[in-house]
Amino acid sequence: MADIDQQLEYWDTTGAVKTFTHPVAAEWLTGLDDDARVLDYGCGYGRLAGRLQELGFRRIEGVDLSPALVARAGATYPGARFSVLTDPPRLDLPGGGTDLALLFAVLTCIPTDEGQRGVVDELRRVLRPGGLLYLSDYCLQPDERNQARYDRFSAEYGSYGVFETGDGAVCRHHAPEWLRELLAGFEVVRTREIDVATMNGHPARITQWLLSRTDV
Repeated sequence: MADIDQQLEYWDTTGAVKTFTHPVAAEWLTGLDDDARVLDYGCGYGRLAGRLQELGFRRIEGVDLSPALVARAGATYPGARFSVLTDPPRLDLPGGGTDLALLFAVLTCIPTDEGQRGVVDELRRVLRPGGLLYLSDYCLQPDERNQARYDRFSAEYGSYGVFETGDGAVCRHHAPEWLRELLAGFEVVRTREIDVATMNGHPARITQWLLSRTDV
């Protein structure tokens, strides 16, 4: 991935103390056994791993490119396994061995098409046939503040929906048709839209998809 798709300096400093708010729909996961192999890609400080532990899952691995966030995760949720991605998006996992992969507010941190394809392709590789991908992310927002950001930065980054935050990150909100293209090879099982606060405390609406790997 290009540096813009990693932004390690940001996530190891400013981003390392952020609070993330996307919730897990527990009812979406009731078909999985407690010993299902779960991967939280872009785990941040481990919040989702902690929630999955509360739901009874025992085999949870979180990965993130930020050593600072991984250290925070390990200290906060010692019952899960966390590791640093040293060559993102490559995972040190066998193909077809994962039952569930979580991708929560990760694509928004990867501004380029190429970078996003790399992550999705790697998750497709490690998921078993029929394995689940739980995506939670931002589609294009209708409010004036976000529309102004999209317009301001679209020429600079060559993609409408990519923008800079006030504290130094480059993020992306997505056209729904792009997400459908990106996730070709997965079958949509469940969808919902809910309101959350962003990592900087602004109201936003997120899209969540539960998808099943169908290309074998």
